[in-house]
Amino acid sequence: MNLHDFYYDLPEELIAQDPLEDRAGSRLLVLDRQTGKNEHHVFREIIDYLHPGDCLVVNDTKVIPARLIGSKEDTGAKIEVLLLKRTSDQTWETLVKPGKKAKPGAVISFGDGLLKGEVLSVAEDGNRMIRFVYDGIFEEILDRLGQMPLPPYITHQLKDKNRYQTVYAKHDGSAAAPTAGLHFTPELLDAIRKKGVKIAHVTLHVGLGTFRPVKVENILDHHMHSEFYVVEEEQARLINDTKAAGGRIVAVGTTSCRTLESATGEDGVLRAGSGWTDIFIYPGYRFRMIDSLVTNFHLPESTLMMLVSAFAGRDRIMEAYAEAVRERYRFFSFGDAMLIL
Repeated sequence: MNLHDFYYDLPEELIAQDPLEDRAGSRLLVLDRQTGKNEHHVFREIIDYLHPGDCLVVNDTKVIPARLIGSKEDTGAKIEVLLLKRTSDQTWETLVKPGKKAKPGAVISFGDGLLKGEVLSVAEDGNRMIRFVYDGIFEEILDRLGQMPLPPYITHQLKDKNRYQTVYAKHDGSAAAPTAGLHFTPELLDAIRKKGVKIAHVTLHVGLGTFRPVKVENILDHHMHSEFYVVEEEQARLINDTKAAGGRIVAVGTTSCRTLESATGEDGVLRAGSGWTDIFIYPGYRFRMIDSLVTNFHLPESTLMMLVSAFAGRDRIMEAYAEAVRERYRFFSFGDAMLIL
């Protein structure tokens, strides 16, 4: 399967730089997988497509202010560190820029020495393992010194940090937001519950591996980075009971989808538990759990384009994306949404 099969042309001005004031006021393209028909709506109208007895599954991870700007202790050179994955109390796998200045043994100071990090080693992919030294609680120091790790295609400054969080964000740990969930408001979620739709929570801490460019021509040669997920017993029961009763499982975002598909066995039953997943979903994959998907519009040639193509069919997705471009939808993290039925 060729990487270029998942390419589409996107005018730069359609990349959303700022979130809308009204979260639920985004546009919503509804794609019917059976007919290939597209409909255009406002996001809050998603409630019209949810039926009593369905279960909406959201990812309640919380983005941490994972971007740190510091300087090398010996030279004063500016260094940017992005926290990716905590491997022990004080040690993190990180992405460092410029990497050539962060050799093992280098010490980086943040906030006039409030936080210091020593580079321990360099991984195969160039990521750095850094051990941090500090007094107090790491999360509090991070909240004081860190910045929200917005994707590189967003060049505007984020005025309100909470706009890069879902309204149900609960568990700290992500380096990027599960952006399909950004469209939901407490009022919309209440209305969905009142309609008889259940809302279940899973957790997947989003790493940057999901968004890294695919650099191989044959996508089967691509290696996914692993991400940590949790499915609680009560939530697994709620989702399994919905499925058994004939209700639909509607995954909010590719991260919820990947969590559900990782934790569901060949028998179609979702297992409670936690672990690491590097599941790579591309056309030909047989979905075990989800029936519908709420998702944003993704980067060309990304693994997320491959996932939605696996769910809806590549041709249907490419047609829907071409229509979204013609209709001037807003793309990527702060952009509009899509409901695939």
